[in-house]
Amino acid sequence: MKLLSLNLGRPKAVDYTDQAEGVTGIDKRPVDGPVRVSAPGPKGVGGSGLAGDAVCELRHHGGDDQAVYAFAREDLDDWARELGRPLADGTFGENLTTEGIDVSGARIGERWRVGSEVVLEITSGRIPCLTFQGHLGEKGWVRRFTQKGVSGAYLRVIEPGEIRAGDPIEIVHRPDHEVTVALQFRAVTVERTLLPQVLAAGDALHPETRDKARAYVEKYGGGKA
Repeated sequence: MKLLSLNLGRPKAVDYTDQAEGVTGIDKRPVDGPVRVSAPGPKGVGGSGLAGDAVCELRHHGGDDQAVYAFAREDLDDWARELGRPLADGTFGENLTTEGIDVSGARIGERWRVGSEVVLEITSGRIPCLTFQGHLGEKGWVRRFTQKGVSGAYLRVIEPGEIRAGDPIEIVHRPDHEVTVALQFRAVTVERTLLPQVLAAGDALHPETRDKARAYVEKYGGGKA
């Protein structure tokens, strides 16, 4: 298991983003590093957890619980076959392109050591947006990505430090619940009846998902809406 590619984005003016400023950092490109990784601060204030990586829309992106975004090279390859086009590392806007890890099958609260210093903790899947669709240039991409359910994972920074491309990744903690990134993603997108189940992930769960799940339980209990 390793960090195949470390990817950073620079602010770029585009005509496809739904952001008012018309600027996005989704077009991430590989760098060798080292790159400093640290908690960026609360959502709405903090951006990316990686030094030099742009997050231009702070309402929905960045912050401590979405400090780093990881996507598996194996899943990029699967999409490349499906779309009939090559997909370079960083194409999905991921900071970490991994190799040898089932990212969407990882558990909420699972912790990874990247290199010798950095420890990251999985919080949630990535919800696709119109900027992502425009960046890919694929009609109906938001719906297609959501239906496939392979979202990649957001992570928070537990222990800061430096990482570089090629660093090993080690799973140093795996919770005993069964709430995977894929399950959490389905619960907040296409299968709301799963929301009560995700509460088993406890405090590691992204706060926005936790709030949605608690509201669902309060309204419907553990049953179906």
